Amino acid sequence: MGAISLRNVEKTYAPGSKAAVKVIHGVNAEIGDGEFIVIVGPSGCGKSTLLRMVAGLEEITGGEIAIGGRVVNRLEPSERDIAMVFQNYALYPHMSVFDNMAYGLKIAKVPPEQIKARVDKAAKILELSALLERKPRQLSGGQRQRVAMGRAIVREPSVFLFDEPLSNLDAKLRAQTRLEIQKLHRSLSITSLFVTHDQVEAMTLAQRMMVMNAGRMEQFGTPEEVYQRPQTTFVAGFIGSPPMNLLRGQADGQRFVVAGQTLALPQAAPRSGELILGLRPEHAEWGVDSAEAWRLQVDVVETLGAERLVYCRLGETLFTVRIDGTLPAPRPGEQVPLGVRADRLHWFDAASGQRIA
Repeated sequence: MGAISLRNVEKTYAPGSKAAVKVIHGVNAEIGDGEFIVIVGPSGCGKSTLLRMVAGLEEITGGEIAIGGRVVNRLEPSERDIAMVFQNYALYPHMSVFDNMAYGLKIAKVPPEQIKARVDKAAKILELSALLERKPRQLSGGQRQRVAMGRAIVREPSVFLFDEPLSNLDAKLRAQTRLEIQKLHRSLSITSLFVTHDQVEAMTLAQRMMVMNAGRMEQFGTPEEVYQRPQTTFVAGFIGSPPMNLLRGQADGQRFVVAGQTLALPQAAPRSGELILGLRPEHAEWGVDSAEAWRLQVDVVETLGAERLVYCRLGETLFTVRIDGTLPAPRPGEQVPLGVRADRLHWFDAASGQRIA
């Protein structure tokens, strides 16, 4: 069983010294057996450190990690029943694909007939059967990454750990490999933790996603929950491309004042005073004119085929709108009306950045 429990997990480098640096701040999460969890966040947020603590490659400073109901804090990586796929393929260049995939099993003294059966099964799943005699230099980047995944599969672990495995691939190969990872998880149903800074990977792969920021877990939920109801301004600004528009201003009933400009609200703000209002670029109703419409000045237009991104100014504040690519492109300097719906607005506390219900 591969259920994972993270209970107030902390990491401090050089604890007890003047140079002590705390990088993971009390992460709590319960991950069910067979779940595919993506840990996503910007560089330096602690996501890889958290993964390495689950793997046993980093010692934890506080808290508890359990895999399959067994506390593993003091266990070596080889005793945790995990298999890891790294950003670097780390294949032996002088060995064939078969030998690379079989190497760990040979070290573990698994009988040769079992080794062949496991490698053949993994190769079939990953469509590598025709490449088993090739050396890594004869493979493409995507094929090498599949071999690295195959080396993990043959271990038949309780948990897969992926540390940014797609970052060395070009955009087309990343998309193809994402599909292969999804099919692999459907086939094997093994608990998986996948670390990435790429929100597209996070949104497409995750059953649930953990958004990290500065060593803290900002939100843990399904991609739909995280996108539709971000719990903090960090999550709102990180998840989504382009990110959510966030306007800091003063709320007073159905008025919201941003940098001296008064915006009419379709519904009264949750409370008066300084708040942050959020609106996703695709949720702004382009060209809907009314007495309550917001007036924006077009700054720059990006045409992306099926859609256009219109970068506008709301006073001195940058505001992005996503519109259909079939609509006429607005001209820079043009004043345009924007309709907003109450159910599309997000409200956050200005001091803490936390979502207001």
